[in-house]
Amino acid sequence: MPYFDSARGRLHYRRRHVVDAAATVLLLPGTGQHSGHYHRFATALERLARIELWTLDTAGQGLSEGDPDTPGTVDELVADAEGLLAELDPGVRPVLMGHSLGAVTALAVAARRADGPAGLVVCGTPRRAVEIAPDPRLPVLAVHGADDRRAPIDVIRLWTARHGSVDLREYADAGHDLLHEPVQQRVTADIAEWVLAAVR
Repeated sequence: MPYFDSARGRLHYRRRHVVDAAATVLLLPGTGQHSGHYHRFATALERLARIELWTLDTAGQGLSEGDPDTPGTVDELVADAEGLLAELDPGVRPVLMGHSLGAVTALAVAARRADGPAGLVVCGTPRRAVEIAPDPRLPVLAVHGADDRRAPIDVIRLWTARHGSVDLREYADAGHDLLHEPVQQRVTADIAEWVLAAVR
């Protein structure tokens, strides 16, 4: 199983290897989630668009070392994400994706890296993330449940309206965890189509 060393211990990740992949997505899960929760998403991305998915086990989650009750500061989470980025094959420029707390991390990573990702997908984006302004040259997709109670959509509507590079897709009758709700097939198809356009 693949691991890399970080300042907070050994971190585990999963790679859904795809031969001649059309794109690579690097996913940062939310609090309490890990790479094992995303098998269905990885399978669908491969089937729909030959997209390869890499998913990090945040410190303390899944098979990664660390305290499950202490996900870490944004700086620590960014460092962990950059450790996973360093595991990519040379020349691969991924689309960075984050769910919930992972969305905050993904936005922070993109804001700090000069050699940024090819695009950014944020899902169930919490209020604290709207303090980060995405680079206007970076294509960003925000997918959000219209009935998300953990991260109410009104805040994200205002954030996306301020930043013209962000494409907001709303899903009716859907809550916070879009990739595990009845709308997950439509959300996944939208993400796959958008990712292929972003890497072109």
